[in-house]
Amino acid sequence: MRRLRDPAGGCEWDRAQTFETIAPYTIEEAYEVADAIARGDLDDLKDELGDLQLQVVYHACIAEERGAFALDDVMTAICAKMIRRHPHIFGDAAASPGWEALKAEERGAGEDPSALAHVALALPALKRAEKLQRRAARVGFDWPGPSGPRAKIDEELAEIDSAAKPDERAAELGDLLFSVVNYARHLDIDPEAALREASARFEGRFRKVEEIADKPLKDMDIDALEALWQRAKREV
Repeated sequence: MRRLRDPAGGCEWDRAQTFETIAPYTIEEAYEVADAIARGDLDDLKDELGDLQLQVVYHACIAEERGAFALDDVMTAICAKMIRRHPHIFGDAAASPGWEALKAEERGAGEDPSALAHVALALPALKRAEKLQRRAARVGFDWPGPSGPRAKIDEELAEIDSAAKPDERAAELGDLLFSVVNYARHLDIDPEAALREASARFEGRFRKVEEIADKPLKDMDIDALEALWQRAKREV
């Protein structure tokens, strides 16, 4: 990476990159790792882990150029964190106080005292909503059971129907999605995984619709499309 970013003889594209321009690739590579795991493709997982590791090296190299830190500092910091968060393994604690408790203690030493501190903005929207809800729940800000968030779904749907302006409808739709995530959390369902699976089902069934249709879909009415969809659901 140092050679690729060398001002004299490096790669023009690699030299031009910054933390900000590389960040989307870092997120993309993490998703490709998850995809390889979901497909059970260990050969692909090996390659994708290499791509993800390259992202770590890339960011560390940029930081080193700026005099901030180097790759060794990254490795040292994560080792120190693992030791600190496992006092029952690396220290003399009788039992683990709990991963989240240790993380909360570390957050308490920072500037932001909120229970919601350091929930990354770059997380997928569903995952970030769930994490915010879990953080709030740990300090008692939560429904006692799934009936509360389920009722909120109906409430938010009604508010969407009554919203007069596009920006109001967008806000209410966001509240509805947030409520659905909360309901999923109370049902112990991962909303991100559930939506991925739903998308995969839709893709498989839509492709089946395309396969069995006797003319272009755009030339068919809604009843014909629905009939094809129901057939696809039975077959896929």
